Amino acid sequence: MGFEKFGIMSYTKETKVEDFVKHLEDGRIMGTRCKKCGTIIFPPRADCAKCLSSNIEWTPLSGRGKLITHTTAHFAPAGFEAPYTLALAELEEGVRVFTRICKDDEKDKLKIGMYVQLVTKRLGDERITYELKKI
Repeated sequence: MGFEKFGIMSYTKETKVEDFVKHLEDGRIMGTRCKKCGTIIFPPRADCAKCLSSNIEWTPLSGRGKLITHTTAHFAPAGFEAPYTLALAELEEGVRVFTRICKDDEKDKLKIGMYVQLVTKRLGDERITYELKKI
């Protein structure tokens, strides 16, 4: 078992960053950091998008950030239940995260600039993902 456990629907069984799923299962939000240029990447990648180096390492992320924007989708692709709210947040480490907002957080209470926390979320069938929660 590896990366096929990530997300609502996964199309990839193996990847160089499949440990990402293990970290999520352990409740840790981890990104990758390029050892050459220092760029932090989330979700993790095996190659740096800035300098193209493959010399990366795992780095813990606080998950704390500020909401930049959000929108509610009223139509959904396979595996998603509409409506759902997507958000963009910037974490303390400087990386931007685009993901869903926790269903428990009322969309009418979301405010640009409010603090959010990136957390792990267990799905059915032993799947796992991450989402943003208000803090």
